[in-house]
Amino acid sequence: MTFLQGVPVVTVNTVVVGTGSAGFCAADRLWELGQTDVVMVADKVNAGSSRNAGSDKQTYYKLTLSGGDGDSVREMAQTLYSGGAMDGDNALAEAALSARGFLRLCDLGVPFPQNRYGEFIGYKTDHDPRRRATSVGPYTSRSMVEQLEKKVHRNGTTIYDECRVVDVIVEDGAVAGLLVLRTDVPHDGAESPFLLFRCTNLVYATGGPAGMYATRVFPHGQWGASGAAYRAGVHGKNLTEWQFGLASTHPRWNVSGTYMQVIPTFISTDASGEDPREFLTEALGDYGQLMSLVFLKGYQWPFDIRKALDGSSLIDLLVYRETVLRGRRVFLDFRRNPVQESFDPSALSPEAYEYLDRAGVLFGTPIERLRRMNEPAYQFYLGKNPYVDLETTMLEVDVCAQHNNGGLVVDAWWQSNVEGFFPVGEAGGAHGVYRPGGAALNSGQVGATRAAQFIAARRTGDPRPFESSATRVVDAALALVAAASARAASGIPDNTGDLLDEVQVLMSAKAGPVRSAQSIEEALEQVHAWLASYEATVSADASSRRSINRTFLVRDILTSAYVYLSAMADYVGHGGRSRGSVLYTDPAGAIPHGLTELPDVFRFTLDGGALDDEVQETSWEPSGDDPAGRMSFRWRPRRPIPEDDDFFENVWREFRETGNVF
Repeated sequence: MTFLQGVPVVTVNTVVVGTGSAGFCAADRLWELGQTDVVMVADKVNAGSSRNAGSDKQTYYKLTLSGGDGDSVREMAQTLYSGGAMDGDNALAEAALSARGFLRLCDLGVPFPQNRYGEFIGYKTDHDPRRRATSVGPYTSRSMVEQLEKKVHRNGTTIYDECRVVDVIVEDGAVAGLLVLRTDVPHDGAESPFLLFRCTNLVYATGGPAGMYATRVFPHGQWGASGAAYRAGVHGKNLTEWQFGLASTHPRWNVSGTYMQVIPTFISTDASGEDPREFLTEALGDYGQLMSLVFLKGYQWPFDIRKALDGSSLIDLLVYRETVLRGRRVFLDFRRNPVQESFDPSALSPEAYEYLDRAGVLFGTPIERLRRMNEPAYQFYLGKNPYVDLETTMLEVDVCAQHNNGGLVVDAWWQSNVEGFFPVGEAGGAHGVYRPGGAALNSGQVGATRAAQFIAARRTGDPRPFESSATRVVDAALALVAAASARAASGIPDNTGDLLDEVQVLMSAKAGPVRSAQSIEEALEQVHAWLASYEATVSADASSRRSINRTFLVRDILTSAYVYLSAMADYVGHGGRSRGSVLYTDPAGAIPHGLTELPDVFRFTLDGGALDDEVQETSWEPSGDDPAGRMSFRWRPRRPIPEDDDFFENVWREFRETGNVF
């Protein structure tokens, strides 16, 4: 092993950053393709969304593999593309490789359900015209990551755990390396807490920048590391497009599916848990309408601005009003029925009535209906920390950040604008405004496979020299730690924890599911101030590994927040209006359901698909005039779905003679 500035250097062809289902898939695909010069890096192997997130029936989206319903690669690509602002080559690749990725998982041991003849049965999910969805239950992605991890261990791939991403090293527009902080090594010991990787490729499977939001359903330990990528010159794509939805907050879990279909009562209290009120009735005076809209949240779970005017997403806005605008807390009470003690199914919409009738639950209380329909959904909360018994206790919920459809820019092979940098999984901005439920799990497998194929075919060379750029990065990291430690030693309290809390609360309040040009500008001004003064004001205890870790974590989150808020401001300036899972306040817009008693912050105008054929790209670059950096943006036409020659003899000849699919 060599050293640079006292920091050990590991030289390898490819570093896979992140140990979720996309990261492990990339590492395994590389090994299978003959590129074994690979290592993996993780801040915590057992953390992350793949291993710890889910819902009552976590969905995986793939090409139809059962029954007599028609389907095709092209049709699935068109479904993905129709979500708006999605590039067609990504859509086609996700459709074309969906069966390959899915069946690989089956072969590795993920128990997707099949019938006695081997058909993998599907169901219809949101934004899905077919029945392409499947599931292994609440922890589909956990099952995926566990089986992929076993395979990677069998391959013998080295994994470096407890490593915080500090900076990506780029030379002449191409990846040269990665600097990480080893959080298991004391900073004041003899061993350097930093580690350098000199590499030709980085597969960036770090997940979305979940650490930006306080109100989030992302599991503890899912932070993301997008800030380092932006500082290295990687561009962002569709960063404005987040997905929000109702979730329990203690523990964090999506309350989709059966949790809503059994029609629990929504209760709000003051901050101390007193003054309980059944608040939905303030806006929904019709008993049948109230129950039917709650039922629909089961499979219309994500907040969808198109369903806010006269549909189920009004529920999300009413919860948001209680928690954000009124400062109250919201709970689901499964012990009693909404509005009246007895359940009257005759008031339900035909859709809700038929569903609950077929399930045999037109009776009793919500908890009785839940345990009859989906006993594992009840048992789930009994096994969590904190423990919640829905038979005896209300469940606290909020409208939470759940997934970023945008992310780091990717091409048809999931390579970014920086040569050798491949963002896969949620870190990569492969999605558009809308996506079918479960499409993210498919996208992670496809992106990881495409990146591995490209690396194994085209990027097997040795890493380039990186001494000068790596020295600058290491010197900057050492200087940041020295300055922050000196402030703490001089008596200035450690402020890393406070800064982390403050940026998260600010982002949830000003840039969550309800935003305005004013709230975005207010948040951007504050985040800019924090980031511009960060190196001069951050204070961290040198004896605390957690504190030094947060020094780099908070910088990464502030960078991400600055880039994302800048993209939101540009979106509004470009004429963007409410779409996807976000309401942008428009004083001239309409009020949901015509309810004039709702606050004006809920007035909005639908985008109506005006920007569906455009993609917003965002880039950060250092600036001598501004320590926070300078932002730039471009709007381009989205790439159409490719129209390649699919005549077999032509494709076969080209594949035989050149193998040039890259």
